[in-house]
Amino acid sequence: MDLEINLNKIRNYLKDKRIVIAFSGGADSTLLAKLAVDSSLEAVAVTVDNGVLPRDCIVNAKRIAENIGIPHHVLKENYLTDESFSSNPPQRCYICKNKMYDKLEEFANSKNFENIADGTNISDLLDDRPGIMVNYQKKILTPLVYGGMTAEDVHNALKKFNLEYSPSTTCYGTRIPTGSEITPKKINRIKYAETLIKNITGDEFVRVRDDDGARIEVSNVDSLLNNEILMHISSELNAVGFKIVLLDVTGYGGPKKDIVIYKPCKDEANKIMFETELPFEINIQDTCKEMKELGEEVKCSIQMGVIMMEFGGRNVTIFRKGKIVARRVKNKEDARDLMVEVLPLIRRVI
Repeated sequence: MDLEINLNKIRNYLKDKRIVIAFSGGADSTLLAKLAVDSSLEAVAVTVDNGVLPRDCIVNAKRIAENIGIPHHVLKENYLTDESFSSNPPQRCYICKNKMYDKLEEFANSKNFENIADGTNISDLLDDRPGIMVNYQKKILTPLVYGGMTAEDVHNALKKFNLEYSPSTTCYGTRIPTGSEITPKKINRIKYAETLIKNITGDEFVRVRDDDGARIEVSNVDSLLNNEILMHISSELNAVGFKIVLLDVTGYGGPKKDIVIYKPCKDEANKIMFETELPFEINIQDTCKEMKELGEEVKCSIQMGVIMMEFGGRNVTIFRKGKIVARRVKNKEDARDLMVEVLPLIRRVI
């Protein structure tokens, strides 16, 4: 779909709304803030400083909001004092986002804003992000999803508007594997390690995973392929408590996966089939309810863990284990457009 058509759809969606933007200064929330400033009745950007964010995230968010021309507020809360977060359970992302939106709801209510929105895009729905369930439960608006915007579309729009954004805004807690407690000591040594490596390499994309040692990820691995540099980093990281130091040569980041992948249809040579594989289990009962609201023909079997739906002459089959198959589509673009409509209706198991 044409980028400008998607953007206009979002502009119309935001029109006449008074809206609080969950703002990190990253690509998605920066684009959303820009569109909200231009189109909504009133918009304000709010960043929650949760005590485990890189300091430059807050500084950058303030600067980017000022450049866009949107009022900006920072709300502070130390998540490390909450055991449900610091114990780092598998649903950490859900707990974190729930806490963040509790804070934003308090702010919105105190300022008489009717809506809260975030920068979730279609590509995010393909990832293992249990926090997205908070959006559905708290009725957080996702205008970029409504507009059918993928991560690639977002970056194309930012380029179109010549907008600055922070390339990385994830909290330090994401560097620690679930099941391992998040402590101030771990956060501080991760912070030190990433700052050190950024200063040495000039690389914006740096991650140091705290998992039985330090596992370093950078977007430009070549910048570290020097024995003297590696020995220096190893010595410094050993000194702050990392017993071993590893370099992940696959690097950090990379392109988002395609929304759909072509699969030859063995039984019927003239029919085209596409599929996508989600990295989480699907809640068949809740997803079935969402699908039926479309008014299309839907058949659900909770026992078998499958949903079958006729959608504008096309067929969609959804499996509990995460696979979604589209049949009787014209081509890849048609399959992609179908998935853009289906993915926001998927409800996962948390």
